[in-house]
Amino acid sequence: MDFNSVKEYLLDLQERIVDGLQHVDGKNFLHDSWQRPEGGGGISCVMEEGNVLERGGVNFSHVSGDRLPPSASANRPELAGRGFEAAGVSLVLHPRNPYAPTVHMNVRCFMAKKAGEAPVWWFGGGMDLTPYYGYEEDAQHFHRTCRDALTPFGQELHPRFKSWCDDYFYLKHRKEPRGVGGIFFDDFNELGFEQSFAMTKSVGDHFLKAYLPILQRRINEPYGERERDFQAYRRGRYVEFNLVYDRGTLFGLQSGGRTESILMSMPPIVKWRYDWQPEAHSPEAMLYSDFLIHKDWLA
Repeated sequence: MDFNSVKEYLLDLQERIVDGLQHVDGKNFLHDSWQRPEGGGGISCVMEEGNVLERGGVNFSHVSGDRLPPSASANRPELAGRGFEAAGVSLVLHPRNPYAPTVHMNVRCFMAKKAGEAPVWWFGGGMDLTPYYGYEEDAQHFHRTCRDALTPFGQELHPRFKSWCDDYFYLKHRKEPRGVGGIFFDDFNELGFEQSFAMTKSVGDHFLKAYLPILQRRINEPYGERERDFQAYRRGRYVEFNLVYDRGTLFGLQSGGRTESILMSMPPIVKWRYDWQPEAHSPEAMLYSDFLIHKDWLA
């Protein structure tokens, strides 16, 4: 396996995504390079108070260490205690307009090392969409693009990774999905290194195709305090998932990663309410009844 090729691709992907988002927003990202005392470092590209993005981050990291964190070996306990090397790009975008959805994407590669043995490697990643006001055409476009990213590598991958995403991005304590899903995969090596890497690259390369048309459709929708209030309330669910369940957040914190970069995924304005329920038949209620459900959006 060629880990340098992975790093080169990820750095290029970060640059392409940042350029695409800057073109839409009209404001530049802050570029912040950092080093990790235990080994490795990264580049955090962050935008706050943009014209379109209220907050967004597109982060590259390449870290290494003597002991694989528990979150990374949870599904493969036989690897616990090995040294590791990991590289990835992770992004979360929180637009200001409540009609524009939040989005998350990441692609990553792990390698677990042990003296005298061949390294064990795998890829992970995916993308998912979290609307505050649902549009069927947006959900369909996002899922169609996810399918297109995977189809060249096997017809069975999209339904499998779509189902994996539905299961993963689910708030068990709320009994509700985080959003309308997308695709998710982890511990993936079944196609061999070159094809597994190619599949992961295809996911990363399809992100702008999946999200920018939706963002551009929604950023000029008129909105008021009601919509902003509901957006802030629903953003609370995003925070709950990231802090309680997200393996990427847990890996970053457990591996001694840079806290500012790890928590850039948090939205800037969030609200919680006690036992709040949306008004019956309202657009807010429709988010729950029509969009926060496990559904085949391409059927």
